[in-house]
Amino acid sequence: MSMTSRETTSAAAFALGPKPGGALKDQPVSNYTHETVPTQFVEAEGIRYAYRRFGKTGTVPLLFLGYFNSNMDGWDPTVTNSLAADHEIILFDNAGVGASGGETPYTVEEMARHCVAFCRALGLETTHVVGFSLGGMIAQQLALNHPHLIQRLILLGTGRQGGEDMTFTELSPEEQTDPVAFLLGAFFSPSEVSQAAGREYLKRLESRTEDRDFPISRDSAVAQLAAIREWGTVQPAGRYATLKNIIHPALIVHGNKDIVVAPINALILAEHLPNAQLIVYSDSSHGAHYQHAKIFLEHVKLFLGE
Repeated sequence: MSMTSRETTSAAAFALGPKPGGALKDQPVSNYTHETVPTQFVEAEGIRYAYRRFGKTGTVPLLFLGYFNSNMDGWDPTVTNSLAADHEIILFDNAGVGASGGETPYTVEEMARHCVAFCRALGLETTHVVGFSLGGMIAQQLALNHPHLIQRLILLGTGRQGGEDMTFTELSPEEQTDPVAFLLGAFFSPSEVSQAAGREYLKRLESRTEDRDFPISRDSAVAQLAAIREWGTVQPAGRYATLKNIIHPALIVHGNKDIVVAPINALILAEHLPNAQLIVYSDSSHGAHYQHAKIFLEHVKLFLGE
C-alpha cells in the first residue's frame, strides 16, 4: 500500500469521531485479524504514530512493544490472533520506527514517554503491556513512571536495567541485513527441533501480504542500540532497587538457552518484582514464546484471567 493510500486509511479512521483509532467504515474491530487489520495513524505532540488495532472490543487492550530492529510485522500472528479472541490487540511503531514519524530516542525512558503520548492520543486509560526484549525494558519503565496506565505486565526475553551481560556489545545496527539468519540464530536454539520451529515461525511472519510495515531505518537501529546499551549499564548503587516499586502482576517468560538476554536476568526480575511469576521454556532461545506458542498462549490466558 502506498503512503497516499495509508494516509487515506488514517483519514477514514479519524472521520469516525469520538473514539480515536476506531474501526474503519463502522466495522467492528474484531472483524479484523493480524493479517487484515489496516494500518492507521494517530498524531501526538507533533509525531504521527502508526498502529494496528483489532480483537475483542470492550476489553483491557494488550499493548505490544517489540524487540530491537522490529516493526509491527515482527509479531507472530499465531500469538496475536489467538489473544485477539479474548482481548483487544494494539500493535504500534514507536517514534522513528517503521511507518511512524519522528526520531527514535536514544534512551528507554524517552521511548516510554512516546508510548504514553501514543496511549493518550488513543484515549487509553489502562492497558496490559506485552514487552519483548527492548519492549520489555520499555514496559518496565512505563510501570515505574506511569503505573496507572498498566494493569498487568508480560515480559518476554528481557531484563532489568543494569542486568547481567546486558550491554550487547555483539549487536550492530546492521544486525538484520540477513533477517532469516538473524532470527534463526538469535531466536531459536541450534537443535533440530528448535530450528524447525524457527522456520515455521518465519513462514507465519509472511502471512500478512498487504499493507506491510516499513523497514527499520539505520538511524532508528542505531538509536535503539544506544538505548539498549544505556539500559544495560550497571548502576553504581541500588542495582535492582526500583523493581520493588513495580507492583503490577507480571508474567516473565524466557528461554533456557537465550543467547541474547541471559536467562539469569529473568530470575533477577522474578526475585525482585513483588508480584511476578516466571516460566522458562526448554531448548529455546530469545524467541521461546514463539517456539512454544501453544503452551505460551495457555499460560498467558491463565495469567490474564486471574
